[in-house]
Amino acid sequence: MPGGTPRRLEVGRVGRPHGLHGEIAVTFVSDRVERTTPGAVLFAPAADGTAQTLVIETARPHQGRWLLCFAGVDDRTAAEALRGTILSADELPSTDVGELWVHQLVGATVYDSAGGEIGEVVAVQANPAHDLLVLDGGALVPVTFVVEHGPERVVVDLPDGLLEL
Repeated sequence: MPGGTPRRLEVGRVGRPHGLHGEIAVTFVSDRVERTTPGAVLFAPAADGTAQTLVIETARPHQGRWLLCFAGVDDRTAAEALRGTILSADELPSTDVGELWVHQLVGATVYDSAGGEIGEVVAVQANPAHDLLVLDGGALVPVTFVVEHGPERVVVDLPDGLLEL
């Protein structure tokens, strides 16, 4: 978080209203439970290009989603106005030193264990076995081969011939 300003990350999407009193279904893409606790602050894009601040008043799990009430969203009409909105939140500090986060990998330069540059990560592709680093040259590298990572740098230990496939 350079300069002390936290980076905002996408954490969920607003679905349909639930009931008449402003409760709304939200599907989270974050596994950080603190995102769903009363008092947590989420952000939604506002019409003027700024971010609308949404403070969670109540939250409860419901059928694989969360039903949330935000401060100031008191009826079904106000909840319906948020439908389809992408929610973001300030980046939280990592709780596990070994965690790999997509937003930290994209843009990083990938090196082999001998120090040779392989390419830049342009995306992380979800895959049932292991997520894949998508490199600017089109190569796919399973994250299981990552042996070291840091700011803007990823080191991989690849089996012979993997990049020739």
